Amino acid sequence: MLVLSRQRDESIIIGDNIVITVVDIRGDKVRLGINAPTEIPVHRQEVYEAIQRENQRASGSNGEEYAQAQNGPKFPKSMKSK
Repeated sequence: MLVLSRQRDESIIIGDNIVITVVDIRGDKVRLGINAPTEIPVHRQEVYEAIQRENQRASGSNGEEYAQAQNGPKFPKSMKSK
């Protein structure tokens, strides 16, 4: 992990199109401003993790439903036509 020190109003540039600026420092909290293209998602870590959990939950449910739809309904052997 690269660790950089910055003071208020100083920035870090990532690649050619992402700028992270230290906007404010109050006690143990640092406010960052992030200027990035709209196609690059930017989330706080806890929000990103919640999104990932929700996506996994949804895909698990939808994945099962999709598989059932593809394979057709499951009937007991006694109901299957011969």
